Amino acid sequence: MKTVECNTAKTMPMEVARVQSVASITNCMDTIPSEYIRSKNEQPAATTLHGVVLQVPVIDISDIDANEEKIVKEIAKASKEWGIFQVINHGIPDEVIANLQKVGKEFFEEVPQEEKELIAKNPGSQSIEGYGTSLQKEVEGKKGWVDHLFHKIWPPSSINYRCWPKNPPSYREANEEYAKRLREVVDRMFKSLSLGLGLEAHEMMEAAGGEDIVYLLKINYYPPCPRPDLALGVVAHTDMSCITLLVPNEVQGLQVFKDGHWYDVNYIPNALIVHIGDQVEILSNGKYKSVYHRTTVNKDKTRMSWPIFLEPPSEHEVGPIPKLVNEANPSKFKTKKYKDYVYCKLNKLPQ
Repeated sequence: MKTVECNTAKTMPMEVARVQSVASITNCMDTIPSEYIRSKNEQPAATTLHGVVLQVPVIDISDIDANEEKIVKEIAKASKEWGIFQVINHGIPDEVIANLQKVGKEFFEEVPQEEKELIAKNPGSQSIEGYGTSLQKEVEGKKGWVDHLFHKIWPPSSINYRCWPKNPPSYREANEEYAKRLREVVDRMFKSLSLGLGLEAHEMMEAAGGEDIVYLLKINYYPPCPRPDLALGVVAHTDMSCITLLVPNEVQGLQVFKDGHWYDVNYIPNALIVHIGDQVEILSNGKYKSVYHRTTVNKDKTRMSWPIFLEPPSEHEVGPIPKLVNEANPSKFKTKKYKDYVYCKLNKLPQ
């Protein structure tokens, strides 16, 4: 993706209504603006299988060296059958996650709006980084009930601190500590996914970009919504990334499409939710499945989540790993530069 072009002007007229502002206006009403009302076949009230919380696979990686074979099998099975799993005992201290969540919440709820707009994405910029509301081409002009902040947290060469909040003052330290701790988990995930396909331990990560893999943080901020039955925070999608590792707050919202129904995903405090993204589905030649998911919103509570998208460098070419392609398993995907894949996906163009 392009080098960042965050707004650095002293002031900036708001180009778009922030959902946080819309929420503050509508909080005493029983209605929301029409652009946030999803079509009937998307509305959560009508499409969620109620009363059932989906127990996606939960994988304990506390002793991965002693139990590597077992854990590799569990991760591979979950990635083939579900495209999503939750990792517990991952080694990231609870306080590191708590600090990440604390500074993100403070940015959205305590920093003045004018200051937030100083790191907003410039209108027309090709960069995804910065504070914003709209991410991709909106189908039928419909909008998600969410504001967000994007910025890269690893490797150091990819980071542009102009898109990082200056306040709260501990924001940078909390995010850098989380990035440092997360790297070990990421290495374990790639190694397990590789071994699960019968590859050498290093092959999946190398094919995804190796040491140049970019860690892109997104903070999602979903304010209370008067009509959570009609709106969505994020519309149904698969992630463009290789893998996404996500920590949410305690407010229910993540849903997964499984066996023809939308289900709520069980919340486990301090677990990492792992999504298989499009690039790992491509690299595995379809053996691992990119998870189809969406986010609902809450009438009374703010939901937040902190996904880290692990992405190939923009010029890196991604296609099925050659060892996984043969006469019985022909290539199911084109090989293309990651930046071209992203452009097609965000603009709803065929791959």
